[in-house]
Amino acid sequence: MTTTPSTTQLPAGVYTIDPVHSTVGFVVRHLVAAKVRGQFSEFSGTITVGETLEASKAEATVQAASITTNNEMRDNHLRSGDFLEIETYPTLSFTSTGITAKGADRFELTGDLTIKGVTKSVTFDLEYLGSGTGMAPGSTVVGFEARTEIDRRDFGVNFEGALENGTIVVSNKLTIELAIEAATA
Repeated sequence: MTTTPSTTQLPAGVYTIDPVHSTVGFVVRHLVAAKVRGQFSEFSGTITVGETLEASKAEATVQAASITTNNEMRDNHLRSGDFLEIETYPTLSFTSTGITAKGADRFELTGDLTIKGVTKSVTFDLEYLGSGTGMAPGSTVVGFEARTEIDRRDFGVNFEGALENGTIVVSNKLTIELAIEAATA
């Protein structure tokens, strides 16, 4: 039997994102034929589960310099003015503006995503994975996975590299993928 999700299934409280057990990642097409995956290793945030969806929210900050694709040359290029311009824009951020139930353990999480000083509304497909007892005495953990697709040009990431034959080096579309574990204090 499928039930409509509500925050009564999620333990109410304020949860701090555990960066050791979470991933803020992305996937982008490279040379049309392959996908490159990367992630950010430094981020923080909180998830507030209220008594209602309207009282629930999420906030996160990502350190742009922590981007890694397991290739130093590519990572340095991504930190440059062609992409994230980390000297001018050291952080990326997300602040939720609404959550909508979409089925058992499924939600849409809408919020303001800021990259390179440009803020746009995005909607993540969000799955609640469950909750349990945390490692610290008396703590509770919750888990979520979320994903959305953005056009990097909407955020001022306008690198237009192409090969001599016209093949685009990096796709304009990219997928953001989150795997989040968060715990109460």
